[in-house]
Amino acid sequence: MTKRLLSLSCIVVILSAFFVQAETKLPSIIGSHMVLQQGEKCPIWGWDDSDKQVTVEFAGQKHTAKVGDDGRWEIHLDSMKANAKGQTLTIRGSSKIELMDVLVGEVWLCSGQSNMEWRVRQSANPQEEIANAKHPLIRHIKIPHRPAAQPENDVPSDGWKVCSPQTAADFTAVGYYFARHLQSEIKVPIGLIGSNWGGTRIEPWIPPVGFKSVPALKTNFADKLDQFPAKRGNGVNHQSPLALYNGMINPLLPYTIKGALWYQGESNNGEGMLYHEKMKALIAGWRSVFNKPELPFYYVQLAPFRYGRDDDPRLPGIWQAQLETLKVPHTGMAVTTDISNVRDIHPKNKQDVGKRLALWALVKDYGKKLKTQYSGPIFEKTSHAEGKDSLTVHFKKLGDHHHGLKTNDNKPVSHFEIAGKDGKWHPAKATIVYGDHLIVKSDAVKNPVHVRFGWHQMAEPNLVNGAGLPASPFSTAFK
Repeated sequence: MTKRLLSLSCIVVILSAFFVQAETKLPSIIGSHMVLQQGEKCPIWGWDDSDKQVTVEFAGQKHTAKVGDDGRWEIHLDSMKANAKGQTLTIRGSSKIELMDVLVGEVWLCSGQSNMEWRVRQSANPQEEIANAKHPLIRHIKIPHRPAAQPENDVPSDGWKVCSPQTAADFTAVGYYFARHLQSEIKVPIGLIGSNWGGTRIEPWIPPVGFKSVPALKTNFADKLDQFPAKRGNGVNHQSPLALYNGMINPLLPYTIKGALWYQGESNNGEGMLYHEKMKALIAGWRSVFNKPELPFYYVQLAPFRYGRDDDPRLPGIWQAQLETLKVPHTGMAVTTDISNVRDIHPKNKQDVGKRLALWALVKDYGKKLKTQYSGPIFEKTSHAEGKDSLTVHFKKLGDHHHGLKTNDNKPVSHFEIAGKDGKWHPAKATIVYGDHLIVKSDAVKNPVHVRFGWHQMAEPNLVNGAGLPASPFSTAFK
């Protein structure tokens, strides 16, 4: 009797397994309330039984794909115009999935460490900002912290959230204020992908192809990729190269994005121009994996902050590395020397940070003609003036507007130094000439060869342009 019951039980289990209906599955990046990128083909993908036919319908389009032997399927929606009216995206495979309230607009990846992960409720005027966060055309998805040993195909998340006073408190503050300013100007939906992690270095975010693209990183990284990411106990060291690319960027692929915002560098402080090489690797790597060779990449120059002793020299080197990265095409940098807190590594004014990033995007990506410049003064070159006892500092022309150099406190220009061939630096007087360049001199230096500006970790210089945007620190002697 017992054997007969066991046999019947086994038959029931086998039959139950046989008749279990297969299920169509999607990655978490694809869900209700998402924003699809306008003007480009948009992949929609997932998993199902091999050889199954999967049909996707959206905005009058209908596409069919056959599931591969690996269980994966993918279709590409045709290029669409922006649409602020939510539509249903329907997927039919082994099961039916309906994604509700899907918009078409602009999608931006928001990555980096804590200053990018910093939430609206942690930034300036949180109660007022949260109460006024009634922007249903802004959407946000937060990718959880998830290092991985190998590139992952999916990562769990809480899905896309519609911006409202009930949700916006936990949005990336920099991303939200970027989106708010951008959306007010271009009038289309904005999607934000928050893939960030406080305290992380840049190396974990770089894909293998990025390391391989930069000769300066060949010996220590590209030639050792099989050793990364490193283990930590029974898990993965999230600070190891590739770890966060594997677990927090690769699962997003091949979702179509417009561009990327980056706020990171504190954890790489002290590396000087090596950080520039790593930024080049990150930019090239993301452009490769997102299949966008001209992917806009806008980043935030670190704010002044007291690292260790007052004369700690490390931070200016990171500033110069970030400044140098502007030579990479389709990049932009928001300078924050005037909205810092030297006692707080997380300055609360994220509103201006987001807006300054948006100014770059509005001009470079959306063809907006601004009444003022989209960036503060960016160093271009020096020349000798008035014989050899001074240097003239020239700034790049950004857009159609004159620099309109001035100070933001009506005081003399601050934080300039010059040096002769002996390499000794001396405070210098800087005089604005015709509103578009400076003459810098010091009685202590008869034949200056180098100039630097704001070259101190706690420097908060007063040089700005007509739009009130601050000049970036720089040094002609730092390599």
